[in-house]
Amino acid sequence: MPFKSLNLSDSVLRGVQAAGYTDPTPIQLRAIPVVLGGGDLIGSAQTGTGKTAAFALPILSKLGAHARGQNARVLVLEPTRELAAQVETAFRDFARFTDIRPVAIFGGVGYGYQRTELKRGVDIIVATPGRLMDYLKEGTISLRDISILVLDEVDRMLDMGFLPVVKDIIGRCPKNRQTLFFSATVPPEIAAVASFALRNPARVEVGVNRSVNESVKHAIYPVSFEQKFELLVALLAKIDFDSVLVFSRTKHGADKIARRLKDANHSVAVLHANRSQNQRIEALAGFKSGKYEVMVATDIAARGIDVAGVSHVINYDVPEKPEDYVHRIGRTGRAQAVGDAFTLVTPENAGDVRDIERFIGQKIPELRLEGFPYKAFAPRPPQPAQRPHGSLPGTIRHGGGFRRFKSRR
Repeated sequence: MPFKSLNLSDSVLRGVQAAGYTDPTPIQLRAIPVVLGGGDLIGSAQTGTGKTAAFALPILSKLGAHARGQNARVLVLEPTRELAAQVETAFRDFARFTDIRPVAIFGGVGYGYQRTELKRGVDIIVATPGRLMDYLKEGTISLRDISILVLDEVDRMLDMGFLPVVKDIIGRCPKNRQTLFFSATVPPEIAAVASFALRNPARVEVGVNRSVNESVKHAIYPVSFEQKFELLVALLAKIDFDSVLVFSRTKHGADKIARRLKDANHSVAVLHANRSQNQRIEALAGFKSGKYEVMVATDIAARGIDVAGVSHVINYDVPEKPEDYVHRIGRTGRAQAVGDAFTLVTPENAGDVRDIERFIGQKIPELRLEGFPYKAFAPRPPQPAQRPHGSLPGTIRHGGGFRRFKSRR
C-alpha cells in the first residue's frame, strides 16, 4: 500500500517522495489513519520501524500547507537533545513543500537562536522537558494553542525521571487536544501518565516489544576482563564493517575506549552526556558522513538515534537493563537492512546475560573468535547449539567443544 492511499495531503506526499520513501511501514499503516481521524493513540513498535513518520506525516497533513500564527499548534516532547534535533529535522524534511515552521528546543546550547526562532513564530515545537520548562516559566512560550501533543519515547522519559515535569507540561496544554504516545516499549508505569493525559486511546502495537529485530544477527563473545579491549580490536580487524557503534556503560569508560581505539589507528567519535552540544552534533554528523568509522557511546545513543548504515553494534559492556540490550542492538539492522551485534561478556556478567535471555525469550549464541589468543576465562556451561540468523566471525559453542563456523565476511 503506497503512502498516497493514506489520505495524506498533497504537499506532505511530495515531501515523502522527495525524502525517498515509497511504501509505509506497518506502524505507519496502522497509526496514520488514527492520527488523521483525531483520536488519541498509544503506539509501540521496535526501533527502526518508522515511528517518527507515523506521527509527523499525519500531523503535517492536519496542519495544512501554511503557517498560522505566533503560538505553536503542535508540541512534541523528546527525552534527549539528539532526539529532539533529529525529529525536528524529520518534520522539516517532510514539510519542505509547505511553509510550516518547526523548531527544536533543548539544553546544552545557548538560548539566543532558539529565542530568535520563537519570536519569528513557529507551528511545531520539538523539545526536551527541561529546556521547555525554562521557556514556560519565563513566559517565552505559550501552550494555549496546542492542538496536538506528542510524547515520544515515553518509557525513556520515565526512566530518566522526567515524569513530574512531563505532568506539569501536560497540565499547561489545553484539555481539548489530541494526545499521542509513541514508544519502543510500553511498561505498566506508562499507565500512570496515560490515565490523565489520554482519552480513550487507540492502541497500535507492531511486533513484540521484547524481541530482537529479525534482521539483526547477534551473539556473545565470552572473554576475561583483562582481554576485553584486545578482543574488541581483534573483532574490528576481523569483520568487514561500514560503521560500528560501540556501547559503554559509563562516560569515563567511553572516553577510555575511544582513546585506546584512536591509538590503534581507528577514526573514532564519542557521544555521551558530558560532551558539549557542539561536540555531540559534530560526533553524530561525522559518524553519519563516514568521517568516523567507530562511535563510542553510552546509552544516550541507544534510543532513537537514527544513523543509517550502522553495520555493527558491539556492546563493550553488557547493558544494565535487559530492555537496553534490545534498544542498543536495534541501532543496526534498521529499515530492513542486515546488521550484526556482538556483546563482550566477562564471567561477572553471567547473571546479566541470563536476565537478557529471559527478557527476549531466547538463548543468545555464544562464539569464540578464531585465532584470538584467549587466556583463562569462564564461559557459560555448555548449552544446546543454536546457529545465529547469519554468519558471525568465530566458532559456535556445541556441547563440550567448538564447531567451525564459517563467516560470510
